[in-house]
Amino acid sequence: MSRSNRERTEATKQALIDAARILFVRDGYAETATPDIVQTAGVTRGALYHHFEDKKALFRAVIEQEAEAVARAIEERSLSSDSAYDRLLAGASAYFDAMAVAGRTRLLLLDGPAVLGVQAIGAIDGEHAEASLQEGLAEFLAEAGGPDALLPQLTRLLSAAFDRAALAIEAGGDRRDYEQAVETLIAGLGGDHLLR
Repeated sequence: MSRSNRERTEATKQALIDAARILFVRDGYAETATPDIVQTAGVTRGALYHHFEDKKALFRAVIEQEAEAVARAIEERSLSSDSAYDRLLAGASAYFDAMAVAGRTRLLLLDGPAVLGVQAIGAIDGEHAEASLQEGLAEFLAEAGGPDALLPQLTRLLSAAFDRAALAIEAGGDRRDYEQAVETLIAGLGGDHLLR
Protein backbone atom coordinates (compact mmCIF):
# COMPACT_ATOMS: atom_id res chain seq x y z
CA MET A 1 0.00 0.00 0.00
CA SER A 2 1.41 3.37 -0.96
CA ARG A 3 1.96 6.07 1.61
CA SER A 4 -0.97 8.07 0.27
CA ASN A 5 -3.28 5.05 0.59
CA ARG A 6 -2.12 4.53 4.19
CA GLU A 7 -2.75 8.19 4.91
CA ARG A 8 -6.23 7.99 3.38
CA THR A 9 -6.96 4.85 5.38
CA GLU A 10 -5.86 6.51 8.62
CA ALA A 11 -7.81 9.67 7.74
CA THR A 12 -10.96 7.61 7.16
CA LYS A 13 -10.50 5.74 10.43
CA GLN A 14 -9.95 9.00 12.31
CA ALA A 15 -12.98 10.59 10.65
CA LEU A 16 -15.09 7.69 11.91
CA ILE A 17 -13.70 8.03 15.44
CA ASP A 18 -14.26 11.79 15.44
CA ALA A 19 -17.81 11.49 14.12
CA ALA A 20 -18.64 8.71 16.56
CA ARG A 21 -17.31 10.75 19.47
CA ILE A 22 -19.56 13.67 18.59
CA LEU A 23 -22.63 11.44 18.36
CA PHE A 24 -21.81 9.29 21.42
CA VAL A 25 -21.46 12.44 23.51
CA ARG A 26 -24.56 14.10 22.10
CA ASP A 27 -26.92 11.12 21.93
CA GLY A 28 -25.32 8.38 24.04
CA TYR A 29 -24.10 5.01 22.84
CA ALA A 30 -27.50 3.29 22.65
CA GLU A 31 -29.12 6.10 20.67
CA THR A 32 -26.28 6.44 18.16
CA ALA A 33 -26.89 4.48 14.96
CA THR A 34 -24.12 3.43 12.59
CA PRO A 35 -25.81 5.13 9.58
CA ASP A 36 -25.62 8.41 11.49
CA ILE A 37 -21.93 7.84 12.20
CA VAL A 38 -21.03 7.19 8.57
CA GLN A 39 -23.10 10.16 7.42
CA THR A 40 -21.42 12.47 9.95
CA ALA A 41 -17.99 11.10 8.98
CA GLY A 42 -18.75 11.46 5.27
CA VAL A 43 -17.75 7.87 4.51
CA THR A 44 -19.51 4.71 3.39
CA ARG A 45 -20.93 2.00 5.62
CA GLY A 46 -18.37 -0.33 4.07
CA ALA A 47 -15.58 1.94 5.32
CA LEU A 48 -16.95 1.67 8.85
CA TYR A 49 -16.93 -2.12 8.76
CA HIS A 50 -13.54 -2.21 7.07
CA HIS A 51 -12.01 -0.46 10.10
CA PHE A 52 -14.28 -1.64 12.94
CA GLU A 53 -16.03 -4.93 13.56
CA ASP A 54 -19.11 -3.18 14.91
CA LYS A 55 -20.33 -0.09 16.76
CA LYS A 56 -18.93 -1.38 20.03
CA ALA A 57 -15.43 -1.72 18.52
CA LEU A 58 -15.70 1.86 17.25
CA PHE A 59 -16.82 2.98 20.70
CA ARG A 60 -13.80 1.25 22.19
CA ALA A 61 -11.54 3.14 19.76
CA VAL A 62 -13.13 6.41 20.90
CA ILE A 63 -12.57 5.45 24.55
CA GLU A 64 -8.96 4.48 23.92
CA GLN A 65 -8.28 7.78 22.15
CA GLU A 66 -9.83 9.71 25.04
CA ALA A 67 -7.81 7.71 27.60
CA GLU A 68 -4.61 8.38 25.64
CA ALA A 69 -5.35 12.11 25.60
CA VAL A 70 -5.84 12.17 29.37
CA ALA A 71 -2.62 10.24 30.00
CA ARG A 72 -0.68 12.48 27.62
CA ALA A 73 -1.93 15.60 29.42
CA ILE A 74 -0.93 14.16 32.80
CA GLU A 75 2.53 13.15 31.62
CA GLU A 76 3.23 16.49 29.93
CA ARG A 77 2.25 18.52 32.98
CA SER A 78 4.05 16.25 35.43
CA LEU A 79 7.40 16.66 33.68
CA SER A 80 7.78 20.25 34.82
CA SER A 81 7.83 19.51 38.56
CA ASP A 82 10.91 18.76 40.66
CA SER A 83 9.66 16.47 43.42
CA ALA A 84 7.54 13.35 43.06
CA TYR A 85 4.94 14.97 45.32
CA ASP A 86 4.72 18.04 43.09
CA ARG A 87 4.57 15.82 39.99
CA LEU A 88 1.59 13.98 41.49
CA LEU A 89 -0.18 17.25 42.24
CA ALA A 90 0.61 18.58 38.76
CA GLY A 91 -0.72 15.32 37.32
CA ALA A 92 -3.88 15.65 39.40
CA SER A 93 -4.46 19.16 38.08
CA ALA A 94 -3.80 17.96 34.52
CA TYR A 95 -6.27 15.11 35.02
CA PHE A 96 -9.01 17.51 36.07
CA ASP A 97 -8.22 19.79 33.11
CA ALA A 98 -8.30 16.83 30.73
CA MET A 99 -11.58 15.57 32.15
CA ALA A 100 -13.11 19.03 31.68
CA VAL A 101 -13.09 18.47 27.91
CA ALA A 102 -16.73 18.35 26.88
CA GLY A 103 -18.12 14.82 26.90
CA ARG A 104 -15.00 13.13 28.27
CA THR A 105 -16.40 12.40 31.73
CA ARG A 106 -19.48 10.84 30.21
CA LEU A 107 -17.46 8.73 27.79
CA LEU A 108 -14.77 7.48 30.17
CA LEU A 109 -16.61 7.28 33.48
CA LEU A 110 -20.26 6.62 32.65
CA ASP A 111 -20.86 5.16 29.20
CA GLY A 112 -17.50 3.39 28.93
CA PRO A 113 -18.03 1.05 31.89
CA ALA A 114 -21.69 0.53 30.92
CA VAL A 115 -20.92 -0.41 27.31
CA LEU A 116 -17.52 -2.11 27.51
CA GLY A 117 -17.71 -3.39 31.07
CA VAL A 118 -15.78 -2.43 34.17
CA GLN A 119 -12.93 -4.87 33.45
CA ALA A 120 -12.37 -3.58 29.92
CA ILE A 121 -12.39 0.04 31.08
CA GLY A 122 -10.06 -0.90 33.93
CA ALA A 123 -7.65 -2.46 31.43
CA ILE A 124 -7.74 0.63 29.20
CA ASP A 125 -7.21 2.91 32.18
CA GLY A 126 -4.45 0.62 33.43
CA GLU A 127 -2.55 1.23 30.19
CA HIS A 128 -2.98 5.00 30.31
CA ALA A 129 -3.80 7.38 33.18
CA GLU A 130 -3.68 4.74 35.90
CA ALA A 131 -0.27 3.59 34.67
CA SER A 132 1.00 7.18 34.98
CA LEU A 133 -0.53 7.45 38.43
CA GLN A 134 1.09 4.22 39.61
CA GLU A 135 4.50 5.32 38.34
CA GLY A 136 4.15 8.71 40.04
CA LEU A 137 2.85 7.19 43.24
CA ALA A 138 5.75 4.72 43.35
CA GLU A 139 8.25 7.60 43.02
CA PHE A 140 6.44 9.59 45.67
CA LEU A 141 6.27 6.73 48.16
CA ALA A 142 9.97 6.01 47.61
CA GLU A 143 10.86 9.67 48.28
CA ALA A 144 8.54 10.03 51.27
CA GLY A 145 9.17 6.64 52.84
CA GLY A 146 5.48 5.77 52.58
CA PRO A 147 3.96 2.27 52.34
CA ASP A 148 4.69 0.79 48.92
CA ALA A 149 3.75 -2.82 49.66
CA LEU A 150 0.20 -2.14 48.48
CA LEU A 151 1.11 0.05 45.49
CA PRO A 152 -1.37 -1.51 42.99
CA GLN A 153 -4.22 -1.30 45.50
CA LEU A 154 -3.34 2.27 46.53
CA THR A 155 -3.17 3.24 42.85
CA ARG A 156 -6.63 1.81 42.13
CA LEU A 157 -8.15 3.51 45.17
CA LEU A 158 -6.57 6.86 44.34
CA SER A 159 -7.60 6.47 40.71
CA ALA A 160 -11.18 5.83 41.82
CA ALA A 161 -11.00 8.96 43.99
CA PHE A 162 -9.90 10.99 40.96
CA ASP A 163 -12.77 9.58 38.91
CA ARG A 164 -15.36 10.30 41.61
CA ALA A 165 -13.98 13.82 41.93
CA ALA A 166 -14.25 14.32 38.14
CA LEU A 167 -17.88 13.19 38.23
CA ALA A 168 -18.62 15.51 41.16
CA ILE A 169 -16.94 18.45 39.40
CA GLU A 170 -18.90 17.69 36.23
CA ALA A 171 -22.08 17.80 38.34
CA GLY A 172 -21.17 21.27 39.62
CA GLY A 173 -18.85 20.58 42.54
CA ASP A 174 -16.06 23.03 43.35
CA ARG A 175 -12.92 21.80 41.63
CA ARG A 176 -10.66 23.55 44.16
CA ASP A 177 -12.25 21.60 47.00
CA TYR A 178 -11.69 18.30 45.20
CA GLU A 179 -8.11 19.19 44.30
CA GLN A 180 -7.46 20.02 47.95
CA ALA A 181 -9.04 16.73 49.03
CA VAL A 182 -6.88 14.79 46.55
CA GLU A 183 -3.79 16.65 47.79
CA THR A 184 -4.68 15.65 51.35
CA LEU A 185 -5.07 12.00 50.31
CA ILE A 186 -1.73 11.97 48.51
CA ALA A 187 0.09 13.76 51.31
CA GLY A 188 -1.38 11.35 53.84
CA LEU A 189 0.24 8.45 52.01
CA GLY A 190 3.65 10.02 52.51
CA GLY A 191 3.26 10.94 56.14
CA ASP A 192 1.83 13.84 58.08
CA HIS A 193 4.85 16.06 57.50
CA LEU A 194 3.68 16.64 53.91
CA LEU A 195 0.26 17.99 54.86
CA ARG A 196 0.10 21.73 54.28
